[in-house]
Amino acid sequence: MKKTKKIICLGVESTAHTFGIGIIDEKGKILSNVKDMYTSVKGGIIPTEAAKHHHEIKEKILEKALEEAKIELKDINLIAYSHAPGLSPCLKEGTIFARDLAKKINVPLIPVNHCIAHLEIGKLVTKAKNPVFLFCSGANTQIIGYASGKYRIFGETLDTGVGNFIDNFARLIGVGFPGGAKIEELAKKSKNFIELPYSVKGMDVAFSGLLTNLRQKYESGKYNVEDLSYSLQETAFAMLGEVSERAMAHLQKKELLLIGGVGANKRFCEMLDIMCKERNAKFYSVPLSLAGDQGAMIAWLGIIMFKSGHKISMKDLDKADFDPLERVDDVEINWIK
Repeated sequence: MKKTKKIICLGVESTAHTFGIGIIDEKGKILSNVKDMYTSVKGGIIPTEAAKHHHEIKEKILEKALEEAKIELKDINLIAYSHAPGLSPCLKEGTIFARDLAKKINVPLIPVNHCIAHLEIGKLVTKAKNPVFLFCSGANTQIIGYASGKYRIFGETLDTGVGNFIDNFARLIGVGFPGGAKIEELAKKSKNFIELPYSVKGMDVAFSGLLTNLRQKYESGKYNVEDLSYSLQETAFAMLGEVSERAMAHLQKKELLLIGGVGANKRFCEMLDIMCKERNAKFYSVPLSLAGDQGAMIAWLGIIMFKSGHKISMKDLDKADFDPLERVDDVEINWIK
């Protein structure tokens, strides 16, 4: 590795709809965090189209990230990339790009788990010490806590992630993809709660029945989209608050950290904050710029893992690969003592 005063890592995020490049130093200072998102007016994310989007904009995102960081590519001495989990075409695009960059500037490469990157950037920016994590993104809805050498999943969705569930409803009512922010705005226009299925099963949740019921109500023509959006949020977020509180009680933890793109929803944060205050616990959420998928979190986990002995050396760069199915609890954690 090149001799420098400090590690500067470039992280490549490409698991799904977002292609991002973040640059961060070993002190946790984010030098730049640039991203671009694949969108569609009709339908959801099409993996091959998202990968095509990533291919087309990757050089522009790299150039902008370096410009914002006020450094040159040769100043980077470590590269990390999201190798799991995610959509295969998107992961492949990011893997190839990161591998080629590492070859070009002759630096080690770190494959990181996208979900764990969310956890670690959350701890960095909030200073939470040992929280229960509520991870809510498009495909992921999990309640996670560190125990016995791994980040372990104590509850999760039994069908679809809460973000995808909300996006599915947004597509149903014709507001496009991604739909989270649009549903949130519609929900603000109503206080009329419509009873919907509440699906909590032990520590797990399910959203498919809720979506079916919403579809039936919408297609009946008897309900407006504002009332349905409001009721969707109140029901789904209450479900997630319940299982999070149960995990906090089980693990005897006094911190809850909300991570993932759905964490941008202000009503969601408000509900979780109320629950935590009632338990004399602390609620944390990451800043909006770090709530969704982005490269800074990949770079930060890259630095953590490099310092713990993980890397693909220059001579083995062609072995860089990706894994669409790797879970949080598949990864051994050797950096938490």
